[in-house]
Amino acid sequence: MTFLVFVGLVTLATMATAQEDGNPMTGDKTIRIMTYNLKFASQTYEPSWEVRREMQVDMIRKYSPDIIGTQEGLKEQIDYLMDHLPEYVVIGEGRKGGDDDEHVAIFFRRDRFRLREMGSFQLSETPEVLGSGPSINPRLVTWARLAVINRPADGETGPHPMDYRGHWENTQELYVFNTHFFDRDDQLLAKLNSAKLIMERINGLDRFGEWTKLRPVFLLGDFNSDPGDVIYRTFVGDEESDDPRLLNDSIEGGSGIDWILSRGNVEVLSYEVVDYNVDGAYPSDHKPIYVEFQILDRFHGPWNQARY
Repeated sequence: MTFLVFVGLVTLATMATAQEDGNPMTGDKTIRIMTYNLKFASQTYEPSWEVRREMQVDMIRKYSPDIIGTQEGLKEQIDYLMDHLPEYVVIGEGRKGGDDDEHVAIFFRRDRFRLREMGSFQLSETPEVLGSGPSINPRLVTWARLAVINRPADGETGPHPMDYRGHWENTQELYVFNTHFFDRDDQLLAKLNSAKLIMERINGLDRFGEWTKLRPVFLLGDFNSDPGDVIYRTFVGDEESDDPRLLNDSIEGGSGIDWILSRGNVEVLSYEVVDYNVDGAYPSDHKPIYVEFQILDRFHGPWNQARY
């Protein structure tokens, strides 16, 4: 499989504006995540991709997310961002596999994470068969298991003892899932089954490895669904839900169709709908969602089960 790696963490800023010259990490306990529908390089959309691409690079540089989940980008678009944002690694492929069609890509900062595992699955009755599902515009999920790079500063002691054979307690990992749901009202059943499949895959990751510690999970994407509807409730439940395996939205009550959901020992510090434009011209028909999370207890301990 051909995968593109483009990771960027988006800081949650509740109506906050990112710093013009980049938003430096706060130690190693803050993760900034962004989800962004790039708008495919349509020949009829204005401004054209040749104009929008520079705007998108500038916007990403200003916010400097640790992880970015993108939707709709064609190979040319993903390649351009990858070439002009060398600080990121990119994974992902077209929704029929390979380089053709729209990509669901994940960008992550190469100085922040090491890629330990990655993959994709189709949102269909045969998830392992890439390109399966509708003959037109099939949908898929790109996912990654990332390890936080934890290098001690000069003169400081790191978390690992001199001989750390047999130790697992310092492993800091997380999962990122990125997707783009069907967009028509008559595809509600397909969207519902897609949501159930994603939750099934996420819930299968409760434990792995000898350390048996839970890892945070982030689900990003353009879900083409409204907060409160059946798709949303499949992921986050409702006021009466008490299943600890459900996800949390980054903003109380939800907002729009682009979401960053999470589960695990993290909490939201800030949330922002990025209103980036140049003289009233926007680089996409979607506004990025940018969220900053605080890591609790260095990825250890029980899931954060607080519900909105």
